Amino acid sequence: MILATFRTFCIGCLLFVSTYTNAQITAGSEQQTATTDTATVTIQQVVTPEPTWLIDPKTVEPRLGALQKEIPLTYNTVTHQFVEYFAYRKPSFTKTMLERKGVFFPLYEKYLKKYGLPDELKYLSLIESGLNPKVISRAGAGGLWQFMPKTAKLDFGLKMDEYVDERFDPEKATEAACKYMRQLYNIFGDWHLVLAAYNTGPGNVRRAIRKCNGGQTFWSIYNCLPRETRAYVPQYIGILYMMHHADSHDIYAENIETAIPHDTIVLNSYIDLNKFATLSNIHLEEIQKLNPQILTHILPARTRNFQLKLPKSEMAFFRENRQSILDSATKLPSTLIEKVMQTPGVVLASNKNEDTTNTFQQTLASIPNETRTVFTREIVEDDMEDVVINKKPKKTTYIVKKKDNLHQIAEHFDVDVYDIKHWNHLANTTIQPGQKLIIFKESAVSSTVKYARSNQKEKENVGKGKARFHNVQDGDTLWNISQRYGGISIDKLKKLNGIKNNVVKAGMKLRVS
Repeated sequence: MILATFRTFCIGCLLFVSTYTNAQITAGSEQQTATTDTATVTIQQVVTPEPTWLIDPKTVEPRLGALQKEIPLTYNTVTHQFVEYFAYRKPSFTKTMLERKGVFFPLYEKYLKKYGLPDELKYLSLIESGLNPKVISRAGAGGLWQFMPKTAKLDFGLKMDEYVDERFDPEKATEAACKYMRQLYNIFGDWHLVLAAYNTGPGNVRRAIRKCNGGQTFWSIYNCLPRETRAYVPQYIGILYMMHHADSHDIYAENIETAIPHDTIVLNSYIDLNKFATLSNIHLEEIQKLNPQILTHILPARTRNFQLKLPKSEMAFFRENRQSILDSATKLPSTLIEKVMQTPGVVLASNKNEDTTNTFQQTLASIPNETRTVFTREIVEDDMEDVVINKKPKKTTYIVKKKDNLHQIAEHFDVDVYDIKHWNHLANTTIQPGQKLIIFKESAVSSTVKYARSNQKEKENVGKGKARFHNVQDGDTLWNISQRYGGISIDKLKKLNGIKNNVVKAGMKLRVS
């Protein structure tokens, strides 16, 4: 116990020294030159003590050298800080990536191989989206590979409308990302510049090259790049290192996620997914998880060749009753038909599932929330360089009080339970009154961590076993409410609140735990 306490104290002290050092690659007047295997960089001398690392550079540098394949894994003081960030300041992020990678890596590897790209590019999605296919950035980029709407739609033909956004389709977005990275490599011929251009756009990289007197490497144009892009390559190197050496820093996956085996049906008509799920005895949350590109609980009558993924384990009943289920789920609501018939200039086709006119689609888009529900996406911020290099966490010693539990303490400090356990070398969540806990509170949290932490706070709240309630807002559905409160099943939400169908309306108060 004394040794563990001393070790925690040492880590706390070293963490402050490490994060206090603001290492910058610059062309300033007071400089020293450092040579790596792949680049010569100039590091500004600052009037601070030499950095004292939590991880010995003699450990990190050779490990990066051994991991290096086609993409250079440059070691310097900047990349070292990102290694330590994922190892000590945010071990929960590393843990979550270890748990989620099995869902997406086989898909990434398939398309990277198809387009002749380095396999290690699969780690890029970790810092893009935290392997969360449903997020949208502050700037409007969305999905696993964070495509901006214009790039997705115009350059790579991804479909985006009020019903479907293919940026959230893991397969289509991954193929588009591979095409884009192949294009960028054809332009720059340097993988670090490809990564920078993927983050900030090729135009900004070209401007940085001109501004830095024609430098042809990431490190030679470092100071001419936007701040968020300066952190991008070091962040990539840091998380790649941690994915291979997490265990040597006492970080392990606890709840490993796996891809859901699925079958596919092709849709060519309007469909109500709420009704389809109910009639098929398939959980709606499973359909949403397999088809994150669907933005609402319906697909419009103009739908053509839409491949809807369904869980294999729940397909037996659907196969036996396929025709009757589809006949019912693809039938337009009578209230909608009446509204369309009352709209001047609209004539329904003889087949109930055929397209009518653009006015029909406008009418469909305007139907009330109880009929057409939009799933919300979490919006996050980003400035990784500022978070990791410029801002240091605040160390706090918390003395456990009677009736405290780790979930409450984590909520109070807005940190992850896993991080508290890691900082204090706790094997489980058991704590005792009078026990001292070290807490590192970040002054800011990066977008990468926010992506991965999505819904984690609510999961911890539900884990307490206390009754909690949610006031339904416009646009809410049982699906997004279930995700907001820790992945509680839709069936459990319905049972807790006596709901017989999948419809909720603004103003309702739902018990969520």
